[in-house]
Amino acid sequence: MRINRLIETTIILLNRKTVTARTLANRFGVTTRTVYRDVEVLSAAGIPVYTTSGNGGGISLLSSFSIDKALLSREEGERLLMAVRAMAQTKFPEIDTLLDKLGALFSAPADWIQIDFNEWGSNPNEKNKFSDIRSAVIGKNVIRFDYVNANGEKSSRSVEPEKLIFQKDAWYLLGHCRKRGAGRLFRLSRMKNVTSSGERFTTRATANPSFQGQNTCCPVPETLKLQFKDNVLNRLYDSFDETFMRKNQDGSIEVSIPAAEDEWLYGYIMSFGKNVTVIEPAHIRDEVASRLREAALNYD
Repeated sequence: MRINRLIETTIILLNRKTVTARTLANRFGVTTRTVYRDVEVLSAAGIPVYTTSGNGGGISLLSSFSIDKALLSREEGERLLMAVRAMAQTKFPEIDTLLDKLGALFSAPADWIQIDFNEWGSNPNEKNKFSDIRSAVIGKNVIRFDYVNANGEKSSRSVEPEKLIFQKDAWYLLGHCRKRGAGRLFRLSRMKNVTSSGERFTTRATANPSFQGQNTCCPVPETLKLQFKDNVLNRLYDSFDETFMRKNQDGSIEVSIPAAEDEWLYGYIMSFGKNVTVIEPAHIRDEVASRLREAALNYD
């Protein structure tokens, strides 16, 4: 137990430069006297640790002291730090100690990433949805929730959650849906009232359904051609790779992409209002025009 405390104390000092004895005592659940004894042991072992008194004082290491980093290159260390920091931000607080150790080795800033899973307008009950689903995946617990699919249809689902996936600017859950009897992808923002059933399941190794195509019950994608005004260029860069965009002589931007026709697609197109025109296919152009006329009736 003491050896672990000595190692962790050294790592903390490497990462934080100066720490008070009281801070270390509270962290390890020991007395300040024990902390000072640990300092003596470290010093006797050749670790250049020293104490300073007065305001701003504490326990420190000589700035020239470092731990051998030969096991990992700097680039490998930075990648490892990135992965671990992202895990901490996705509500894995138990790895803070590991972050202290890695940060000390690779001199990375402590708070360079922040992830917030709360949607705009969400209520407090949504706050822990991501961590609850994550716990269900790890613990192999069946979850229940209400879900609204891409066609606007609401249903109650019982799912064996297998994997969390980040794709196309959104989080999805891959799992075996007992209602459908097959693997399905569920967008987290459309999952409401998530609860654990308390029932455990055995992993079925569900194959990853594609995000567009037959496996997700979506129509087969077809080529969609849209023309945007240049004042929404920022939103286009949020959604599309530049290779899909072509600038016209009048400054407008033409985008050609494969897209499956569903309610999400119509909602996305109409969110641009007067700043977009559907060029083809003709039936999507006509449907958007019809919906805009219906929407205008709400204001007559």
